[in-house]
Amino acid sequence: MIGVDWGTSSFRAFRLGPDGAVLERRADSRGLLSVADGRFADTLGEAVGDWIAAGEARVLLAGMVGSRQGWREAPYVPCPAGGAELAASVIAVPFEGASVRLVPGVSALDAAGVPEVMRGEETQIMGVLGAPGMDGLVCLPGSHSKWVEVRNGRIAGFATHLTGEGFAALRGHTILGRMMREGPADIDGFDRGLARAGEPGGLLHHLFGVRTLGLTGRLAETAAAAYLSGLLIGHELRAALGSDAGGLVVDLIGAPALCDLYARGIGALGGRVRRHDEDAAAQGLAAIGGMTQWD
Repeated sequence: MIGVDWGTSSFRAFRLGPDGAVLERRADSRGLLSVADGRFADTLGEAVGDWIAAGEARVLLAGMVGSRQGWREAPYVPCPAGGAELAASVIAVPFEGASVRLVPGVSALDAAGVPEVMRGEETQIMGVLGAPGMDGLVCLPGSHSKWVEVRNGRIAGFATHLTGEGFAALRGHTILGRMMREGPADIDGFDRGLARAGEPGGLLHHLFGVRTLGLTGRLAETAAAAYLSGLLIGHELRAALGSDAGGLVVDLIGAPALCDLYARGIGALGGRVRRHDEDAAAQGLAAIGGMTQWD
C-alpha cells in the first residue's frame, strides 16, 4: 500500500509493506496550495506513479487533501473516533490504475460547545496508540497545536491552540517584530518567556512586555523571538495542563526541534513526555489502511 500525508504545503509519501514497515519514502513541497486547477490526480501520478506501476494498487491519503480546499472533502467523523470509525468513513476519489481513498478528519465540541476540527493529526495519533485500550494525553505541536484526550484507544476529545501561527503573525506583522534580530538559539530567553507565562496579567499584557523589555535593555534583540516563543508556549501549556502537571505523561508527536521546546515547558510544569517520531503518520496510514474495505 502507498500512504500519503498530504498537507497544505507539504507532500510525504510512504511505500508500506504488509506489516506496515516503511519500504520507501519521498517528500517534497507539492502541498495542496501548489496544485493548480484541481490537478490532484495528475500530481499524485507524478509523485508515486512508478510505485503504482510496480504493483501498488492501493493508495490512502490523509491530511488537508481531504479538506474543502483539497481533492474532495471527506466529512469529519465525530468523537469518539478510532481506527475503525476512520476506516469505515474513508471516501473514494477517481484515479486510473489504483484504488485511492481519503481519510476523514475528526470533529469535537469543547466544554462551551464551540466546534473543534482536525485533519491529518488523527492519522498520526492512530500511529502511536499502541495496544488497544490506551488512555492518555497526546500533544501535536505546530501552527495549530492539538491537545488530544485518548480513551480506550479512541480520540475522545481535543483542543486546538493557534500558537505557531500566532507566533508567526506577531513576529512578522506587529511592532514586536521590530525588536527582534536573528541570532543563535537562546534557550535562556525561551525559559524567561515560559516563566513569565505563569505570572499574573494575562497573555495580552505579557505580549507588550516583549517590546518594553527590549526598549529598556532587559531583553536582547537576539533573544526576543525565543522569549516570545516561550511566552506563547507557556500560556498554551498552562491552558492545557494547568499550573502543575503533577507527573502527568504527555505523548508528543512532531518535529524534533519544536517537540524539544514543548518537552522543556512540560517538564518545567512537573510533567513528563514520551516522544514519537514523524513516522507516526506512516504508521497511522498503515493501521487505517489495514482496516479499510478496498473493494
